[in-house]
Amino acid sequence: MKKIKNQAIIYQAKTGAIELKGDFKKETLWATQAQIVEIFDIDQSVVSRHIKNVLKDGEVDEKSNMQKMHNANSDKPVVFYSLDLILAVGYRANSAQAIQFRQWATKILREHITRGYTINRSQIKNNYSEFMQAVENLKVLLPPDGIVDQKSVLELISAFSATWLSIDAYDKDKLATTGTTKRTVDLAAEQLVGALADFKVALTKRGEASELFGTERQTGSIQGIVGNVMQSFGGKSMYPTIEEKAAHLLYFMVKNHPFIDGNKRSGAYAFIWFLKKAGILNLAIITPATLTALTLLIAESDPKNKERMTKLTLQLLR
Repeated sequence: MKKIKNQAIIYQAKTGAIELKGDFKKETLWATQAQIVEIFDIDQSVVSRHIKNVLKDGEVDEKSNMQKMHNANSDKPVVFYSLDLILAVGYRANSAQAIQFRQWATKILREHITRGYTINRSQIKNNYSEFMQAVENLKVLLPPDGIVDQKSVLELISAFSATWLSIDAYDKDKLATTGTTKRTVDLAAEQLVGALADFKVALTKRGEASELFGTERQTGSIQGIVGNVMQSFGGKSMYPTIEEKAAHLLYFMVKNHPFIDGNKRSGAYAFIWFLKKAGILNLAIITPATLTALTLLIAESDPKNKERMTKLTLQLLR
């Protein structure tokens, strides 16, 4: 395309990618109908029809995606179309170049979904100084010599070995299904109610609890949860280990919403209170950050994933 001073030259690369050359601030790309014709190798009437349909269908907003700009070689303003409109036409056009563009776009989209990021290698090459500055900014996260050696990698793997195993087990749905501590522990509803009442008093004194905090929606809600946790069938406990009882106590407290306010905080407190009462609270494992993440994960989970959430808690406790 003919280069116009201070404007970009927009073209389709051999890969099918839409690229540009020029020296200007690249918040987006703007192209005329003539440029879109050349990018996708289709008639201008086809481009015009596709743009009309894109706007009619509400695929993109007309006001923010069309601009009239003055061309240095003409007294009349020329309509320019945004990158969003260019892409929309590319997905509707039927030409060899449009197909090539869609193949490239699909590849980029697949890469972004599966890897979580995409890299524009030509952009890195063209903006090498900016790229190197970004690398310099990241060096604060690396060892002094800027090299992550094999020893460092092995140390990280060893330090977080339980994490890798747990994530793999979660993906394969092979998380722990039972606990390891089978000694008897008593849990009466009155004990838990009393512990939660003390918890409310402590938070209230700190100004961190409302009047509704810890108020049961229905009388007997906590008693019902404790009954579920401690239930037995045929003389055998449904949750035979302390870890299983603790995992289900946390889940039921958070997901059953027994209180008008404070279900997540009360659930987290009940969980660590019960573990401490049973003598297996390990503060090296159940850190504040871990407890927060676990509680919020359960709160946001789909009820159909109850078994998976309790397994995740069991995996952590084991």
